[in-house]
Amino acid sequence: MLLSKLSYKVIGMIEELKDFPDNILAFSCKGHVTKEDYDRVLVPAVDKAFERHKNIRLYYEIGDDFEGIDPSAVWTDFKTGVEHWLRWDRIAVVTDVDWIRNTMWAFSFLMPGQMKVVPLSKASEARDWVMST
Repeated sequence: MLLSKLSYKVIGMIEELKDFPDNILAFSCKGHVTKEDYDRVLVPAVDKAFERHKNIRLYYEIGDDFEGIDPSAVWTDFKTGVEHWLRWDRIAVVTDVDWIRNTMWAFSFLMPGQMKVVPLSKASEARDWVMST
C-alpha cells in the first residue's frame, strides 16, 4: 500500500527495437539516459552489427517522456558514431524534443549518409524510409 502512494520518476533507458531487418539498428530511449544505458545496450549492438555488415542504418526514437542525457552519454554517442563514421547509410531520428531536433539539423551536413529528423507523429514514415531500398 505504501508503494502505491509514491511518485515514480521515469528511469533512463535505451531499448533495442526488434522488428527491423538485420542491417538496421533501432532504438527507443526515455527518461534520463546515462552512459551506462549506452554501454549496456547501444554500444554492444552497434559493435555486433558492424561485425556483420559493412554499412548500417539507424532508427532512433526519443519519446515524450525523455528527461535528458548525461554529458558522458553524449560523449559515448559521439565517439560511437565517429568510430564508424563512413559506415552509416541512413539515420532516422524521431523526436518532438526541440533541442535534439535542432542539434541534429544543425549538424546534418556533417553526416556521411542520409539523415531525416521527424516528429513522433511521423514515426511510421521514418521506419518505412529507413527500411526502404
